[in-house]
Amino acid sequence: MVNDKTRIFDILPRSLRAAAKLLSDGGLVAFPTETVYGLGADARNDCAVASIYDAKGRPTFNPLIVHLADIQHVQRYCELEGDAARLASAFWPGPMTLVLPLRQDAGISRLVTAGLSTLGVRVPQHPVAHDLLAAFDGPVAAPSANPSGRISPTTAAHVLSGLDGRIDGLVDGGRCDVGLESTIIGFDGGATLLREGGIPVEAIEACLGAPLRRSTEATDNPVAPGQLLSHYAPKGTVRLNATDLSDGEVLLGFGPTPRASLNLSPSGDLTEAAANLFGMLHELDRLGAERIAVAPIPDHGLGRAINDRLARAAAPR
Repeated sequence: MVNDKTRIFDILPRSLRAAAKLLSDGGLVAFPTETVYGLGADARNDCAVASIYDAKGRPTFNPLIVHLADIQHVQRYCELEGDAARLASAFWPGPMTLVLPLRQDAGISRLVTAGLSTLGVRVPQHPVAHDLLAAFDGPVAAPSANPSGRISPTTAAHVLSGLDGRIDGLVDGGRCDVGLESTIIGFDGGATLLREGGIPVEAIEACLGAPLRRSTEATDNPVAPGQLLSHYAPKGTVRLNATDLSDGEVLLGFGPTPRASLNLSPSGDLTEAAANLFGMLHELDRLGAERIAVAPIPDHGLGRAINDRLARAAAPR
């Protein structure tokens, strides 16, 4: 359904209704969430979902997250109980994805689940995302709105730089506040961290009153998005935990870093660094940086999610 040029929508109610109609007609529409921009399609429409994989160049064995307007919508498609219900009550709407058992009559395309019997779902906090999902009144499959493996988009301009003319519509809702994808939790054998993200592990464990199991290793057979070894990559090579600078390298700093070309957070604030991460990687691409050195990032709280994204950006391609 894609035309030669992507249609841009503002965030007025009539524009969001028009974007929802485009989704209902089988189109691809990118939209803002608090984490990153998502590339949305009707999760019940095989052809529309296949168009996501085509536009992104995404492997079809990599499952998609479905976005819904509220918990009541989630319960139409998934079983939500126990620890999952506790986390949903505490963190939705917000940057958390729960991998839940699919209802037998859910009607979700198998291309969304990659053939699995579970579905990753979340309820975004961003008001534009909520209003679009409410207008659509159904499940929207939405990975990040960028070419597969590349830097996730946190502005409408980032989306257009990778997908203009390859998708039908884009809702321009400004810059994403969190800047990192959602934390993903599965429940096979107990609450399990599948991907670090916008909610720190410490907060989740405090809610559950117990430690999370962990299954965040890179794999060629992911059960959740963001588990591939090479992901979130800029055009240049990336060297982590850099305490010096080699010839030809551009330094991405954190905290007091005098030689940094860009700094995720001069004050050492992890929330600020998370919000700036993808935007600054996009800026390094724009500057033509061929070799990127990244200053050490503390490995606690949101720092673990930042380091996860950087490690995948630095992986061999």
